[in-house]
Amino acid sequence: MTALVVPASASAQHVTAGCTAATPHRLIVTVRGLRTGGGDLRVQLYDEPGFLQKGRWLARVEVPSDSRRSVELCVPVPRPGTYGIAVRHDANGNGKSDGGDGGAFSRDPALSLLRLKPAFAQVAVPVGSGISRIAVTMNYRHGFSIGPDR
Repeated sequence: MTALVVPASASAQHVTAGCTAATPHRLIVTVRGLRTGGGDLRVQLYDEPGFLQKGRWLARVEVPSDSRRSVELCVPVPRPGTYGIAVRHDANGNGKSDGGDGGAFSRDPALSLLRLKPAFAQVAVPVGSGISRIAVTMNYRHGFSIGPDR
């Protein structure tokens, strides 16, 4: 999937990957607090029955992070409803989960090393007709804790 990137400011970029003019329902996801450096960013849309199950996402958008601290992505939504967003920053771009990678979910639930996957109810967001917007804050490992970079 090719991403169209249009500069918005020095610290944020708008990305239309995943949406076209014909996409009737969209969720604009602003991903904040990306760790500087390279790597790849993946945003996945889930419904409750498929939440965080391998291959059960409803939509997936992937873009290079290109050393940006904030990225805005457009995720196509099949119909109005309640969904959860999962974000992964593969910080070194190796396609594997490493200690330096980051993650985030819609509604920014608290995460810990013992609880990396929240329940759907903690991340559920209503998405209406047309365009809806949410923001998520990335979390990274800091010793024995997980949280945003400061």
